[in-house]
Amino acid sequence: PVAMENARRVFGDRVSFVQNPYLAAEGADALFLVTEWNEFRQPDFARIKGAMRQPILFDGRNIWNARKLRDLGFTYYGVGRGA
Repeated sequence: PVAMENARRVFGDRVSFVQNPYLAAEGADALFLVTEWNEFRQPDFARIKGAMRQPILFDGRNIWNARKLRDLGFTYYGVGRGA
């Protein structure tokens, strides 16, 4: 939300902008986390999973607990983590 207006100027109508992670998850095949902002650190993952078409998460900041998310049924990728 903080950088949304700047992003709108850059991407225009090519990107959909929403106010929270739950709206972003609606019908999504995958979500990419690319921020460390507090509002994204501990979302309601059950709610997110229920909104997604495919429960696939890419964690570009490695702030989420991989084991917990896999236990919840997500396919989780921690970008930059070793195998």
